[in-house]
Parts: sequence; C-alpha cells; structure tokens
Amino acid sequence: MNNSETDSSSNVTHGPVTSHGKLAEEIQAGGDDGEQSHEAHGGIMQYMAVFVALCFLTTMSFLTYSSYWPWRDEPQVGWAFMMAVSCTKALLVVLFFMHVLWEANWKYVLTIPAAMMAIFLAIMLIPDIGLRNRMVSQERALHMARGSDVLLLEKAASADSSDEVGKHEH
Repeated sequence: MNNSETDSSSNVTHGPVTSHGKLAEEIQAGGDDGEQSHEAHGGIMQYMAVFVALCFLTTMSFLTYSSYWPWRDEPQVGWAFMMAVSCTKALLVVLFFMHVLWEANWKYVLTIPAAMMAIFLAIMLIPDIGLRNRMVSQERALHMARGSDVLLLEKAASADSSDEVGKHEH
C-alpha cells in the first residue's frame, strides 16, 4: 500500500492532501476533480465588469489623441496618462483573467522581486536615455530630429490644411 492510499479500516488518508481547500473525505467523495469553476472566482458578472472596465480604459487611452483631450499641447501628460492606463489594464488582466487574485500567498514571492528588478532597471536606464544625444557622431547629428523640426512640420501641416480649405471654397 502507498503512503498516499487510504487505509480502509480507519478511513484515514496517508500522505499529503493535494487539492487546495478540501478535506480528504471530500476528495475521496469525488468532488469536481480538482478543477475550480469560474463561479468560485466571483462569477460571470465579475468578469463582465472587468471587461467593461478594460473597454472604458481603452477608450480613455484612445481619447488622448483626440481633439477632446485637454492637454493636447503637452504630450508628456498624455504619455504619462497612457502609461498609467496601460499598467491598470495589465493589472486587471493579470489579477482576474489569469486568476492571480485567487492564488496562494506564494505569488508575492515571485512578483515582488520581479517588480523590484523592473523598477531598478528603469531607474538605471534613465541616465542613458537622458544623455543619449550628448556624444553622437557627426553623421547622426546631421540626421537627428530636433525640436525646431517639429515646429516646421506643424507649420507645413497647417499651411497644407489651409490650402485645401481655400481650394474647396473656389
């Protein structure tokens, strides 16, 4: 007889119980064979609420490029907002659709060090990104985009749009 088999005389299970949250008697009775239903994780309405939240957040990030966005002249605000929305959407997907919300506490052993490494990596790359134009070759400096180029492109675009309006009026 194995350690994991049941002793028929005393009805006691030997060895570890492998199904989380069930007693040995419930496992022997047949239960749901270790599969957890979506009802145990909040039901279909919770998944629909998360789906609606994801749709709303996607719409909000899409609106940062529309004329309704109040900070059109400050692209950094839009980028920061879109990063926050993207992180929120990723968090919702991981917690609910990947069922991490209902995992055991060992999930923190995996996620906290990984998050700390990601933050550390981002902080360590800030000087490289900030100083990337400090020492460049002459060829790259010749073809590199500048802030004045953006202004010239915006003026050219507004001139083209005003020309098209003038053509339609005549």
